[in-house]
Amino acid sequence: MSSITLRIDGMHCGSCVRRVTQALQTVEGAEVQEVRLGAARVQVEDTVVSEQALLASVAKAGYSAHVE
Repeated sequence: MSSITLRIDGMHCGSCVRRVTQALQTVEGAEVQEVRLGAARVQVEDTVVSEQALLASVAKAGYSAHVE
């Protein structure tokens, strides 16, 4: 497993943190370690989860993100 840190734009409150957390939890093979305003840290199984899947789940929740 490896850790991926995402920088997330547009988050400004606790509801944003909850929405991003819920979105990342839907990605198969990813374990959310921490979500805070502007960032998230996720443990992933290398062979199962792509960075694109994480970014797509955040985008679906309404935020733009990039891998740090």
